[in-house]
Amino acid sequence: MPLQRYRTLLLELYHVVWHFNPVCAAAASRISDGHKPVRYFLYEHMHEESGHEEWVRNDLEAVGVPASDTDGHTPSAFTQALVGYNYWAADRAHPCSVLGMLYTLEVIASVYGGPFASAIKESLLLEGERGVSFINSHATMDAEHMAELRQVLNTLEDAQAREAVIDAALVNFHHFTRIIEQV
Repeated sequence: MPLQRYRTLLLELYHVVWHFNPVCAAAASRISDGHKPVRYFLYEHMHEESGHEEWVRNDLEAVGVPASDTDGHTPSAFTQALVGYNYWAADRAHPCSVLGMLYTLEVIASVYGGPFASAIKESLLLEGERGVSFINSHATMDAEHMAELRQVLNTLEDAQAREAVIDAALVNFHHFTRIIEQV
C-alpha cells in the first residue's frame, strides 16, 4: 500500500475511532433495564477504548501527518455515513444496535488487523510498532473482545434487539467496505 493511501486510511479511521465512545454512550443512555447487561458491557468497553483515537493520531504522526492535518481532515462521505448511521441507530432504531457496530469493528480488527499491520510495516519499512500501533494492537485485543461480545449478545432474548444488532452489523460492514474501497 502506498504511503499516501495508508495516511488516508488512518485519517478515516481516526474519525471512526473518535466517534466510537460517543456512539456507545448515546446507546448506553437509552438502554432500558431490560438490557442492563448490555449497558454495563458498554460502560466497561468504553473505558477500555478511551483514548484509542490518540493511538491513531500517533500513528499518523509517525507516518508524517501532523496533528493539524488530522484535526482539519474532513472525513469522506462513507465515513460520515458510517458514523452518522450509528448515532441514528442508537437514538432512533434500537440502542442495542450498537452491538452490531462493535461486532463489525471487532471482526475486522481481529481477522485482518494483524496481517494488515505486518504488510504495512513491510511495504513502508516501518520500525517496530511505529505507524501501526493502533491496528496491530487491536488485532490481538479484539479477539478477546469478541469472546466478551458473544457473551453479551447471548443475553438478548427479544427479537427486536437481535434484529437491530443484525441490521447494524450489515450496514456497518457495508459502509466500512466503502471506506476501504475509496481509500
